[in-house]
Amino acid sequence: MTAAHILLVLLALLQLTCGQYEHLGYPPGYPEPEQEQYTPPQLAPDTPRIQLRLAGDKRKHNEGRVEVFYNGEWGTVCDDDFNIHSAQVVCRELGYLEAVSWSPSSKYGKGEGPIWFDNLHCTGKEKTLALCPSNGIGVSDCKHSEDVGVVCSDRRIPGFKFVNTLPNHVENMDIQVEDVRIRAILSSYRKRIPVTEGYVEVKDGGKWKQICSSDWTELNSRVICGMFGFPGERKYNARVYKMFARRRKPSYWDFSVNCTGTEAHLSSCKLGQVTSVKSNGTCSGGLPVVVSCVPGRAFAPTPMTGFRKAFRQEQPLVRLRGGAIVGEGRVEVLKNGEWGTICDDNWNLLSATVVCRELGFGTAKEALSGGRLGQGMGPVHMNEVQCSGFEKSITECYFNKESLGCSHEEDAAVRCNVPAMGFQERLRLSGGRNPYEGRVEVLVERNGSLVWGTVCSEGWGTMEAMVVCRQLGLGFASSAFQETWYWPGEVSADGVVMSGVRCSGTEMSLSHCLHHGDHLTCNKGGGRNAAGVSCSETAPDLVLNPQVVEQTTYMEDRPMFMLQCAYEENCLSSTSSQAPANSYRRLLRFSSQIHNNGQSDFRPKAGRHSWVWHDCHRHYHSMEVFTVYDLFSLNGTKVAEGHKASFCLEDSECDEGIEKVYECANFGEQGITVGCWDTYRHDIDCQWIDITELKPGDYIFQIVINPNYEVPESDYTNNIMKCRCRYDGHRVWMYSCHNGGSLSTETEQTFPGLLNNQVTHR
Repeated sequence: MTAAHILLVLLALLQLTCGQYEHLGYPPGYPEPEQEQYTPPQLAPDTPRIQLRLAGDKRKHNEGRVEVFYNGEWGTVCDDDFNIHSAQVVCRELGYLEAVSWSPSSKYGKGEGPIWFDNLHCTGKEKTLALCPSNGIGVSDCKHSEDVGVVCSDRRIPGFKFVNTLPNHVENMDIQVEDVRIRAILSSYRKRIPVTEGYVEVKDGGKWKQICSSDWTELNSRVICGMFGFPGERKYNARVYKMFARRRKPSYWDFSVNCTGTEAHLSSCKLGQVTSVKSNGTCSGGLPVVVSCVPGRAFAPTPMTGFRKAFRQEQPLVRLRGGAIVGEGRVEVLKNGEWGTICDDNWNLLSATVVCRELGFGTAKEALSGGRLGQGMGPVHMNEVQCSGFEKSITECYFNKESLGCSHEEDAAVRCNVPAMGFQERLRLSGGRNPYEGRVEVLVERNGSLVWGTVCSEGWGTMEAMVVCRQLGLGFASSAFQETWYWPGEVSADGVVMSGVRCSGTEMSLSHCLHHGDHLTCNKGGGRNAAGVSCSETAPDLVLNPQVVEQTTYMEDRPMFMLQCAYEENCLSSTSSQAPANSYRRLLRFSSQIHNNGQSDFRPKAGRHSWVWHDCHRHYHSMEVFTVYDLFSLNGTKVAEGHKASFCLEDSECDEGIEKVYECANFGEQGITVGCWDTYRHDIDCQWIDITELKPGDYIFQIVINPNYEVPESDYTNNIMKCRCRYDGHRVWMYSCHNGGSLSTETEQTFPGLLNNQVTHR
């Protein structure tokens, strides 16, 4: 083989390797591929002049029904022959980098007016939709039930210049600019994170410009603050900004802005009038627009820095569950002391934004449907929610009280805009095969300069890895590593700069976790023994069915000679070691049905090569401890306990349409598939608590799944289940069984023991 041939083969292999991980994108710190720069289209004089916008029941600002402004009237586009190439032309004309998908049959609701385009046949290269072959503008046999919609990429075309070709109808146009920002002007705000006050600037044609304040309203400020992750706006000291504007000449954008206050993003607002700029560079009757936003409590700096009026949630009637990062999750509402979900019928950005603002975030980035962030348990409290956008709480919105026919497969979720805190820039993963894994390296200050270094891996586990993945916006942890010799990071960053890290799992940044500070202690050292992680966009979520426990509980007196296997596995109380073979043990027995309601399969941490063979049961155990059973007195003292090694993780049953994947027989793969459940029947060894010495009385029964966090999950708060238990010496009753976090705090506090699984951590 010649040298040229070898070079060609190597180049082909390199392209394949790069392509393998291309879909993962590039996290901060990785060089982005070179981006094209926008050039305004040169259209022939006879090309029909149109404007486009995305309208209808949107779940994201960059999607919606395609609407066309032509001949003084807004109309729609028919879905006949529409394809991804036509969607590409629409998105590019609106300033987005590319089209992601398109939807037929009026997914975003029926439009009004003429159907301007039918049977479009675009190649994807056209500069405007008007240049695509079609039946002709206004020639159509379609109905509005066939209106087409598109989803565009989040990313804008660099240098995109909004060109208004229809000056007489400027107020009908959506705002199309390359980017928006709040630029801190006063020195006291420049050093503050997050930036909450400053000029509102838009990037148009590659240049940042201010907006004239003559037509600006509080509703516009509300939308801007919401976009940047803030739930509200407030007044500011205008006199200081007048002085600044006199000293430095502003560069004004060509248009004013007209928002209703309910928009999730500036691009959904309409363009206002053309800005009148005087010869000396000032705008008529105005100054550059300034906004001052109120941050949510989680993002507010300390009161010492002036944030005494930080947003406070009035009453905790709403929460988010199952999300990987702050500000996203399945929406759950509290009603009659019990948490439940919202059905996704009619779920849109408007309702999602009410939820986000209520929780101290900004507007909604996305309204998710179909249980996309995991399925909840318990009742579905709300259906067909309709909000005006100005409600203080989602519970104030109109909804259909008859939520018949809604299952948890339709649970609604949100992704909210949150303030830019800069956390991602202080952490990186190094040496991994793809951007989702690697050695953890943190940026710290040492002797007056910023240096990168490693994290000591002593005690490093799932909770710490969860925080790292959240901080980098990479989803959930899939593994935590205490050795990273196979991931050669930056040699200059081998030194340990952080040790003794202990996280609860909910922190936004690794620096918020407990750690040794400047007093580093790490016997293992950094380099090859530094902490590492791998991240995943999805995670499993195990939830126990409390009704099954309640319905299957009974008591059995079993002779010791029949409990030899259980004795060897430490499934009996310590007093059983002195019990004669002909004596009996009294067992509290029950079945447990463990569902995987998450977004990925639950798989044991240990590989099959390290599974332990149990001769008594004639199968392999893949986890040392999978569940723990306890009995507490009413004052919270433990009076009896059980221990359940993973008997074997398999799919006992699945929801309709889902096939079983895991089974224990013949050394099969172990796990629990999404949408399936593993049932441990009451008649299996160790599926009990030994209550031989228990006195009659009232108790609290508790089960904890995955108690040592061996396997990462999207939500650990629901891994615990508690019941009331009454034992009279002859019979046993189990009642009021419920999962952790399913009841209001007041109700939960009447149950001793753990409030949720996370309290048990180390």
